[in-house]
This record gives sequence, C-alpha cells and structure tokens, in this order.
Amino acid sequence: MILYAEVECILYESHSLKQKRSIIKPVLTKCKKDFNIAMTELDYHDLWQRTKLGIVTISTELAHAEQVMQDVMNVIDSYTELERTITHVERV
Repeated sequence: MILYAEVECILYESHSLKQKRSIIKPVLTKCKKDFNIAMTELDYHDLWQRTKLGIVTISTELAHAEQVMQDVMNVIDSYTELERTITHVERV
C-alpha cells in the first residue's frame, strides 16, 4: 500500500529563504529518520513564508501506512515555527 500526502504550511516567523530552510530542514530530517519515509519540498521554493511538502510511505497494510502518515502529521504539527494549513492524502 502506498500513501501520498501533500501538506501546505505557513512559516510566520520566516523573513528570508535561509530562515525558511533552517525551519524546514529539521522537520524533514526528523520525519525521514523516525518514520523511514520519503519527504521533500514540492513548491513555493522562492516564497519565504510558505511551503508545500510531499510525503510518501509504503507498507503492506493500509492501517499501518495510515498510522505512519498520522504520526508524520503529528510531528509536523509539533513544530511551532510552522502551521500546517492544507493537507491532501491519497492512496496510490
């Protein structure tokens, strides 16, 4: 089972692309390390206060894939520097 998510976030405190990267990089690193997923920035590369993240997880069971995706969302939500706004999850 493959689950794919697109997550849009707002970074209120970011005032440069360097600050944006310093906020996003720890999120990406933690999620990849803790959950063994693929995750990258998909869009809004030139905007300081906005990002879109792509997340993919693969599992033999749908329930496990959904749990991993929910855990990833919880980690993203735990970072106070950003706010998750729009989330689309789909089965591939």
